[in-house]
Amino acid sequence: MLLPDNIHPESTAVYNGALIVKALRKIGGASLMDLYVEARNESKMTMPLFVLSLDWLYLVDCVKLDELGNVSLCS
Repeated sequence: MLLPDNIHPESTAVYNGALIVKALRKIGGASLMDLYVEARNESKMTMPLFVLSLDWLYLVDCVKLDELGNVSLCS
């Protein structure tokens, strides 16, 4: 699929999802806000884009939530 000219990769859920995975590999399991802070070190993503990217990662079974709401990578 070709992307239109006016869409930048930095504003896609796939790109930011990769940054979230990178942050999770670095810090392991984390709370939502700690993960957001760590992911923002790589890119200045907004909170809505962060949540959308995290939702996408959950749907493709890349991340999971525990009983306390901490996010971690699926094994």
